[in-house]
Amino acid sequence: MIALISVSDKRGVKGLALGLAELGFDIYSTGGTQRHLLETGLPVHSISTLTGFPEILDGRVKTLHPFVHAGILARRDRPEHMEELRRSEIPPIDLVCVNLYPFAETASRTDVSLDDVLEQIDIGGPTLLRAAAKNFPFVVVLVDPEDYEPVLDMLRQGEVPPEERRRLAAKAFQHVAAYDTVIARYLRGDEELFPQQLTIGLEKALDLRYGENPHQRAALYRETRLGEPAGIVAGRQLHGKELSYNNIMDADAAWQTVCDFAEPTVAIIKHANPCGLASRDDLAEAFRLAFEGDPVSAFGGIVAVNRPVDAVLAEAIREAKHPTSGQRLFLEVVVAPGYDDAALALLRRSPNLRILEVPTPPRDALTYRHVSGGLLVQEPDSYPDDDIQLQVVTKRPPTEEELRDLRFAWKACKHVKSNAIVVAKDRALWGVGAGQPNRVQSVRLAVEAAGKRARGAALASDAFFPFPDSVEEAARAGITAIVQPGGSLRDEEVVRAADAHGLAMVFTGIRHFRH
Repeated sequence: MIALISVSDKRGVKGLALGLAELGFDIYSTGGTQRHLLETGLPVHSISTLTGFPEILDGRVKTLHPFVHAGILARRDRPEHMEELRRSEIPPIDLVCVNLYPFAETASRTDVSLDDVLEQIDIGGPTLLRAAAKNFPFVVVLVDPEDYEPVLDMLRQGEVPPEERRRLAAKAFQHVAAYDTVIARYLRGDEELFPQQLTIGLEKALDLRYGENPHQRAALYRETRLGEPAGIVAGRQLHGKELSYNNIMDADAAWQTVCDFAEPTVAIIKHANPCGLASRDDLAEAFRLAFEGDPVSAFGGIVAVNRPVDAVLAEAIREAKHPTSGQRLFLEVVVAPGYDDAALALLRRSPNLRILEVPTPPRDALTYRHVSGGLLVQEPDSYPDDDIQLQVVTKRPPTEEELRDLRFAWKACKHVKSNAIVVAKDRALWGVGAGQPNRVQSVRLAVEAAGKRARGAALASDAFFPFPDSVEEAARAGITAIVQPGGSLRDEEVVRAADAHGLAMVFTGIRHFRH
């Protein structure tokens, strides 16, 4: 029996080789892997002794040879195949263990040249894996060090079962597909965002207890990408119960919300919508204002902070109480870029609270959303809102204070499900209307939630007002300034309604739908 071993990731490979040798395998290898395995004292043969041909072109050509691939691809159940091997004196290869050059790691470096990156595109490795995986009924293919010991145990018991061979083959093809996806993404760059064919490489990060509901199975995958891991998938859980599907969805919404603000900001998210949001230099004060925005909805929510959490903020979180029951605020998750030791000690007093330390969100070139039978693919909504030149369309321009609140509200509105309306004052969110079939109903919900705090506040709408009725509702509640994209056929009517009530209104020229 013959095993061919050629790996970039050398974890566990010595143990695999020793185990195979005990089972009677002759081991062939290449370059650095052979040198690594010779340290075991095993008689590891160079692949050149099998092919009768030396490695050439600086190692670019080692295993691309008929003696290798015929030995892998020959079907053992076809006498004519075995006869051809016998006539050509080609030994059959029974096990192939390969993993690929570290392309992603190399391409992610900032100081690397194109030549160096191209040298990390593995050619022989994928070819070996595909050949072995194609012939899996007769050849065992290994790509993951986690599979070494289980396969050795099966071989010691006599055989690797057909269903396990098939699983390993599928894993090998998937490994090659993910590898090729990263290469294509690197070569394509950001210039061709929507190629005719698009693949996405994903690697499992977590098995989840269940999905949105207990009858749905679920897992979390991280995208195979260049550069440092980023976003919620790259977070470290420092405390608490396992994360659920819904925890991850809401934690990501919370984290993306606060990371859209340059100033220190706290968000409280419920069902992927902000129910509390405030910006203050004092994070504890920002939390108190965010919580005050909707303390009922905050119960069972997610808190995200775009600055490291200190003990003062942690204490403020622990002191918050439900407004009617007086019960201590129950939170599912706290998300932040870091925590000091005192803050962690305080937050860990809640045994089930999930504490996540998360790096900055990735600046993705594309975002994906599943629809039945496919994906919708688009650029992220990353318009630089701070650079928008707001167009004043009413007789009264906004005051400096109103202008500051309008910009805050506009940025907050981006993170609310459409039809989205938010009411804000003094860089704090006081009312939200989200996901309603008509915009006027969202306005009613937002001003009702804000109550008396709507007086003198700013209101933002993620898309234009099709009729003046929303402005009428806002004015009745005491709103004094409105920001919206503009672009309705009835813009003139809407502006006249604002003027009639003495409101200031500005147009952004862009919208922020979030379905």
